[in-house]
Amino acid sequence: MIGIFGMIFALVLLVVLAMRGWNILMIALICSSIVALSGGINLYDALLDSYMSGYVSFFKNWFLMFLAGALFGKLMDETKGAEAIANLIVRKLGASKAVLAIVLSCFILAYGGVSVFVVGFTIYPIALNLFKEANFPRKFLPASIGFGSITFAMTSPSTPQIQNVIQTNTLGTDTMAGATIGIIAGIFMFIVGMWWLNNAIKKDVAAGGYFTAVEGEQGAVSDESSLPAPVLSFVPLIVTILCLNLLKWKPEVSIALGIIVGVVLLNKYLNMKELSTLFGRGATGAISAITNTCAVVGFGSVVKTMPAFSVLIDAVTHLPGPPLIGAAIAVTVICGITGSASGGLGISIPIIGPIYVDMGVAPTAIHRISAIASGALDSMPHNGYIVTLLNICKTSHKEGYMPLFWLTVVLPAAACTLAITLFQLFPNLP
Repeated sequence: MIGIFGMIFALVLLVVLAMRGWNILMIALICSSIVALSGGINLYDALLDSYMSGYVSFFKNWFLMFLAGALFGKLMDETKGAEAIANLIVRKLGASKAVLAIVLSCFILAYGGVSVFVVGFTIYPIALNLFKEANFPRKFLPASIGFGSITFAMTSPSTPQIQNVIQTNTLGTDTMAGATIGIIAGIFMFIVGMWWLNNAIKKDVAAGGYFTAVEGEQGAVSDESSLPAPVLSFVPLIVTILCLNLLKWKPEVSIALGIIVGVVLLNKYLNMKELSTLFGRGATGAISAITNTCAVVGFGSVVKTMPAFSVLIDAVTHLPGPPLIGAAIAVTVICGITGSASGGLGISIPIIGPIYVDMGVAPTAIHRISAIASGALDSMPHNGYIVTLLNICKTSHKEGYMPLFWLTVVLPAAACTLAITLFQLFPNLP
């Protein structure tokens, strides 16, 4: 019982300290120590063996993926290729369809493999100007960007985002696993999310809501003549997706080729003499991102050694009803605890994946359900991207989080329920 209480206390402390802005590396070590001491585990062994084994293993398996994604995002940001794509969509749809333009811009960039952080920073100035012109309440600005980038875009079949890749190592699947049901779930999220977002904005405006400016704030959108041609900007994204899904190349290799193609096609918008500096900044960002995730995975590795954890896993995997329900709950809860979809998947999939495969569940179904489930509770208030997005949009948690909660927590959970139902009814769909 002491071990269980210690584990629960450590999990709560992890969330609280993360929301207060503590460094995740320090939080993970503190919470791992609490788990070890409450479970009667030698502290030195817990940190040196369990914690560091999980940390190093995740780094070894996924550093190249994080690096490739960070370099690709840096390239699309520096060349303004991402902005060119967003501008094209906005120009075609117009300010009258401001929300749709923002959501589709985010979706295309995120689905193509651009880091969601780059998407947020790139789309914000464009979205800000659209919201000003339409006089929409600012509190829906982060929700529009978040909905487009971290729901159906991040977890749909064929995307090179890590939430759709991390399962491949354990389950032996590919990024198109559970494609038909994954696409249906993605379409469901898009339709329902757009309906909810548009209606929420209309109701707020009808009640007197309007856009509130922040002193000194300007939507710093580049002059269109300084941007690369949108058709050229699309090519690196298309090359990455085709190599990953048609040629079945490794994700890191597919993204690397997309980077090379981008450098060749968009070289006019790069200072080639400073290319090494640019990619050096991207590599630094990759190290920061993966070390934070590794810290969370290391904490999970210590939790795994607790007898109480085995009891919890046994309870989850023996829930009544379809086995996929237990898989979805396990992934969602762990992602929520860690505040990270990739970190939560890194902890949960190696543990529960083999269990459900042995129970006769199709690996493709586990892959798709875990991908969708990872996009639900990971968007809790302490999630790094949520905090960053609210800061970018200059909105507080009190003002801007609830629309994000409905669109990036409740909606993916509903889509996951739909996907589980479809897998039960139509288990043989490709």
